[in-house]
Amino acid sequence: MGIDDLFLPDLLLPDLLAPLIAETIFAGKIHHSLSVGSTNAVALEAGASGYPEGSVFLAEEQTAGRGRGGHAWYSEQSQGIYCSVLLRPQLSADQVLFLSLAAGLAVRSAVGDVTGLQADLKWPNDLLLGGKKFCGILTELQWDGTRARHAVIGMGLNVNHASFPDPLRDEATSLYLESKNVQSRAQIAGALLKSLDREYAALRSGLDAPESILRRFQAHSSWTRGCAIRVEENGSYTGVTEGLNSQGFLLLRTQQGLKTVVSGTVRQQI
Repeated sequence: MGIDDLFLPDLLLPDLLAPLIAETIFAGKIHHSLSVGSTNAVALEAGASGYPEGSVFLAEEQTAGRGRGGHAWYSEQSQGIYCSVLLRPQLSADQVLFLSLAAGLAVRSAVGDVTGLQADLKWPNDLLLGGKKFCGILTELQWDGTRARHAVIGMGLNVNHASFPDPLRDEATSLYLESKNVQSRAQIAGALLKSLDREYAALRSGLDAPESILRRFQAHSSWTRGCAIRVEENGSYTGVTEGLNSQGFLLLRTQQGLKTVVSGTVRQQI
């Protein structure tokens, strides 16, 4: 397929995705919209209204897509995957980061299986190809005391974008641009939900799931060990990464000693 095929209809309809996600927690729970403000906002409202765990909210377009730190997410109509899933995990506050890390692993696995592209995981919630971002993950939770009442994992993937507006052009990419092939959004979305189902089932089972997530995330990330970075949070500070701690937070060796990065924008230091 060529560039002209980008304009062929490729809607992420529930009936199209149903056979791809049979026997997962998401089966029979897909909700599709042509346009919404934010799939995460829709999913959070659905969670408060009692929608079942595993509900999936997909949109062809977001008019107010949100990324981490309040950043906007560019959502070109029917060229990306704009997806939020509703989960009701029995996790404490010190475990919630594992949801984002597991989602990153799920995206990486799905993209690799369908396209053959091997993504780099950027802590805590981005995926890169050729040093440019093609996927962002935003996890939001509603709390009941010290435990999560429900969680929403939002995933935005640039799939068949042929170009990006300024100032995104130098920092964003898509699966189409990296593979030089138009990709099936349905196949990638189905593979993503199947992979996320496996990651979430393992996380709920306990056992060694957190350790496995940490081990695999670090193995597939050039950012978590030996990378010179700048963290932008209430000013900025720099250092060299030394892996993830037991809760999934980034360890950074600075001139003042070892620091745990809990939040903030992480950028490679040039």
